[in-house]
Amino acid sequence: MFHGKFKAVTFSYDDGVSQDVRLIALLDKYGLKATFNLNSELFGACCNLTVKGETVTHNILSAEESKKLYTGHEVAVHTLTHPNLTTLPDEEVIRQVKTDRENLSELFGYEVYGMAYPCGGVNNDDRVAEVIRQNTSIKYARTITSSYSFDRQENLLRFNPTLSHMDERL
Repeated sequence: MFHGKFKAVTFSYDDGVSQDVRLIALLDKYGLKATFNLNSELFGACCNLTVKGETVTHNILSAEESKKLYTGHEVAVHTLTHPNLTTLPDEEVIRQVKTDRENLSELFGYEVYGMAYPCGGVNNDDRVAEVIRQNTSIKYARTITSSYSFDRQENLLRFNPTLSHMDERL
């Protein structure tokens, strides 16, 4: 039990894109909070993203836009440049995570301790989780692997949500 509650619903969104303006308006309207996972070296980038054969605008907000928009919500690490960490040497994993955490902490004015692995799919493994645990201040790192359960997490550095919107079953 946590604060008198047995279960909780959390919302987590990646990349800090322009569509978040509408999303935050809805969350704020209903008094809901979410975590937004940001890549500090990609602030202001413009591009498109193709997911499941559909291309959508994927314009990343600037640092100033992000600071203003995400105030009142949690901000978390998503790495500097969104690489698949399982393909990188330990030193680069540390740099991607540690420097993004430092940049976000400075921008938002509080210590950032959460993270979401970038790239979706197989985006984390035991090696990467251990490198993060031993070399950074990250306390939890969310995957997109659905657990279909409300059970307590065994490894907070490979935190599997109950259900990801990217889940193939949806």
